[in-house]
Amino acid sequence: MYPWQASAWTQLQQMRERMPHAILFHGPAGTGKADFLETFAQALLCENVRPDGHACGECASCGWFAQHNHPDYRRVRPEALEDEPGESEEGGDGERKSKSAKAPSKEIKIEQIRQLADFMNISTHRQGLRVVVLYPAEALNMPASNALLKTLEEPPPGTVFLLASNSLDRLLPTILSRCRKFALPMPDHAAALAWLKEQGVPDADSWLREQGGAPLAALNASNDGNREDMDALLHFLARPSPDGALRSAEKLAKAELPALVAWTQRWLYDVFSYKLSGTLRYYPRYQKEVAALAGRAGAAGLLRAIKAVNERRAVADHPLSAKLFVEDMLLEYTACTA
Repeated sequence: MYPWQASAWTQLQQMRERMPHAILFHGPAGTGKADFLETFAQALLCENVRPDGHACGECASCGWFAQHNHPDYRRVRPEALEDEPGESEEGGDGERKSKSAKAPSKEIKIEQIRQLADFMNISTHRQGLRVVVLYPAEALNMPASNALLKTLEEPPPGTVFLLASNSLDRLLPTILSRCRKFALPMPDHAAALAWLKEQGVPDADSWLREQGGAPLAALNASNDGNREDMDALLHFLARPSPDGALRSAEKLAKAELPALVAWTQRWLYDVFSYKLSGTLRYYPRYQKEVAALAGRAGAAGLLRAIKAVNERRAVADHPLSAKLFVEDMLLEYTACTA
């Protein structure tokens, strides 16, 4: 758990006497929801819970949980997130398996939900609860969502589902209606910044602002240590032109498209915010460039650009051509901000 989650943890303990069969934790990405769920799951399975609601860390159940082999616990998440040590290793010599030509799926598939059936239809090993953790819930594809819905409609006794979502509006309303919702808000800037500085992150304030105030996203971005793609995009956004759009698309064709779209969304938010109120949120180091663009771009054009890039967010994971996707986005931005 993280310092900013202490009050949420205290609030959560009030639900333990009458535990709902499904809790949906929701809040911004990069704030530690998955770790919060894992901590709560261990506490639910613990045989000697501490007065503050945390797991004891010493009982047999906690030992199994720490070794990722608790018989009454299952975790469901996309294949792309299954990167823990040992999960993609050969048995025996410990060498990594050769990479498949097919990229790991970013969806939670129906097969993963169906695999829970046997788990939920047998008695628990320690005469306690069985716990299923699933995240991010918006990664459920439609068949998997429908399969999960059937389970939530007729929940097996003694089973608790803990789901996490970065975006409630991407979930089926029927799933939302069958879960108790629990908000895990973004930490305030001061708390997130203090934590990042404790982790030794240089230029922590810039990293934090560029990630929208999400401390774990800021930490991961700083550890990657590569601002090249972001800086190339921001350099173009500050001085848009048709020729610049084509040159930048060539450079950025191999970048992560969802990240490019997110950076552009944040840039446009800053430009529009500066035009209306003279304030910046994400890119204070580009204040001069944002101010110049806000001064000459019309409000209607900025709103069109914001609408266009928001629509691109939905298809950024599966473009027909990455280069053409980036070209089209940057040219459209150029036209809207002219």
